[in-house]
Amino acid sequence: MSSRRDVVILGSTGSVGTQALDLVRANPERFRVVGLSAGGSQQELFDQQVTEFAPAYAGLGEQASVEAASMECDVVLNGITGAVGLRPALAALEAGTTLALANKEALIIGGPLIVDAAKPGQIVPVDSEHSAIAQSLRAGRRDEVRRLVLTASGGPFRGRTRDELATVTPEQALAHPNFAMGRVITTNSATLVNKGLEVIEAHLLFDVPFDDIEVVVHPQQMIHSMVEFTDGAVVAQLGLPTMLVPIAMGLAWPDRVPGAETPIDWRTAADWRFEPLDDEAFPAVELARRAGRAGSTAPAVYNAANEVCVDAFHEGRLAFVDIVPTVASVLGRHDVPSEQELTVDAVLGADAWARTAAAARIEGHTDRP
Repeated sequence: MSSRRDVVILGSTGSVGTQALDLVRANPERFRVVGLSAGGSQQELFDQQVTEFAPAYAGLGEQASVEAASMECDVVLNGITGAVGLRPALAALEAGTTLALANKEALIIGGPLIVDAAKPGQIVPVDSEHSAIAQSLRAGRRDEVRRLVLTASGGPFRGRTRDELATVTPEQALAHPNFAMGRVITTNSATLVNKGLEVIEAHLLFDVPFDDIEVVVHPQQMIHSMVEFTDGAVVAQLGLPTMLVPIAMGLAWPDRVPGAETPIDWRTAADWRFEPLDDEAFPAVELARRAGRAGSTAPAVYNAANEVCVDAFHEGRLAFVDIVPTVASVLGRHDVPSEQELTVDAVLGADAWARTAAAARIEGHTDRP
C-alpha cells in the first residue's frame, strides 16, 4: 500500500466531491485533505467540510479553485461542474500534480490545451466509462488495442423511433431509468448527447481514432465500458452503477481502495443486454464525432449550444427532437480556428458565441410542438 496521499478536492459540495470526502473519511490512513474549493451555492455544507477536514486552504469560486489546484499535493480531484473547471484543471497540470478529472467540460472544451499540458499518465479519468477503459487497458499494450467500446444506458427513450420522440415532455426526459441526476446531465442522457461528449473524451484521453471508438447500448449499466484487443479478446470493467470505484481509483491510482464499493452479488440471477445504437433516432453521437474530428473549439460549441437547447426544451421553447438539429446548425456555422491559435480565451469566446447563436436559432422554433 502507498503512503498517505495529500488530496485537493475541487467542487467539494457536489456529488463527486461529497462522495470523495466519504472515501477520505473511511480511509484516513490513505488520504489527507489539504485543499477544498466549491462554487458557493452550499455555504453551510462547505463550512462543515472545512471544519471537519481542516485543510490548509479552503475557498469559494473559480479563482479559489485555481489556487487550490496549484497547491503542492499528490492528487487534485476536479469535481467542478461546467466550463469554470478549465482553468483549475490547467493549474493542476502546470503544477505537475496528478489530475483526477471528473469535470467533463474541462476536457471537452479545453481539448488540445489539456492534452498538451498533461504529462504521460498525469490525468486519471473519473467518469465511470473512462475509468473502466483505463482499468481495462492495463490488460494489454496500447499497440494491441483494436477499439474502445463505450456503454450507454439508452436513457428513458431507448427503442423509440424519431417520430415517437416528437412529443416527448421535459418530465419524461428527466425520468432516467437508473440515476437521479441534474437537469442538463439527465436530458443529455435522454438525447445521448452525454455519450457523444464521452466519445470525444475517450479520443482525447486515450489517443484512439474516432473510427475505433464504438458505442453500444447496455440498459443495466453493470458493464461500464470495454476494450477490444487485436486478438479478439474483450476486457471489461464491471460493477454496480455508482461512482464510488471511479472516484476511489482517481484518488489512489494505480492502486485500489479496499471496500470502496459493494461487490456484485453473483448468487442473484440477472440478464444483461447489448443493443446497437440507433443513429437515426439519436444522432447526437455521430454529431459529436463530427465536432471531435474538427477539433479546436468545435467541441466547445457542441457543448455550449446543447446547454442552451436543453434550457429551451425545459422552458417549452424547443421540441426534444430539435435539440440535436439545433446544435448541428450552430456547429455548421462555426469557423473553427487552427489548434495553433487555441487559447483559454479563444475557447471561452467560442463557448459564448455558441450560446448566443443557439439562442438566436431557437427563435425560429417557437411554433414547434
